[in-house]
Amino acid sequence: MASLRRRRHQNGPRHAGVVLLHGIAGRSLMLRPLEKRLQRAGFATLNLDYESRKKPLERLAEDIHPAITDFAAAIDGPIHFVTHSMGGLLARVTIGRHRPPRLGRVVMLGTPNGGSEVADRLQNVALYRAYFGPAGLQLVTKNNVALASLPPADYEIGVIAGNRFLDPIAGLFLLPWPNDGRVSVESCKFAEMTDYTVIKASHMGLLVHPTSFRQTVAFLRDGQFEPASPLLRGVIAEIGRRAAS
Repeated sequence: MASLRRRRHQNGPRHAGVVLLHGIAGRSLMLRPLEKRLQRAGFATLNLDYESRKKPLERLAEDIHPAITDFAAAIDGPIHFVTHSMGGLLARVTIGRHRPPRLGRVVMLGTPNGGSEVADRLQNVALYRAYFGPAGLQLVTKNNVALASLPPADYEIGVIAGNRFLDPIAGLFLLPWPNDGRVSVESCKFAEMTDYTVIKASHMGLLVHPTSFRQTVAFLRDGQFEPASPLLRGVIAEIGRRAAS
């Protein structure tokens, strides 16, 4: 626990709080732009750093549990989670083990709920195992005991996936298309999600994309993402009609 660093802000009303969890090998600083947007929307925030490369998900959940408990005690209303990449898996494990008494909604950006094909290919590579550690081996597409043992998610989950990539090797050859260069759109989905949306952004771009900000706030407030504009819906429908003809 000594290495767990907290970035806590309560500049908004006490009636709703958001716990932010970065991905593997990430830092809380990466979620700072999204955190600022949440604060402007009136949410109190807890943006955590944790030892993502040194421990499995189960132990990481135990590490962050005390900080979340303290944060929740200072909030009068629901406690939401907003997560990036592996942070979404950590949120699922944390909620399964230490569910906040006033659990709200969960937003996952680029989370490999179905596992990562990149992890499948690299799991036996010594450099990958050394750098990403125990949690990195839990990102494979099969046999994730930590997730398989969880009870069904009976809370609202919004999934945001990206369909642009910067790494052509992973994006074109290692991952099913469409993908964000690290996680495929299909892998982001899972049976218990409430809603999902796809954004034209890469895996890291999801953290700074204006649409990510807007859709995250929309789901936390309403339990669903904003629909595409009427013009965009018309364009998508026309593309579908032409493809079918």
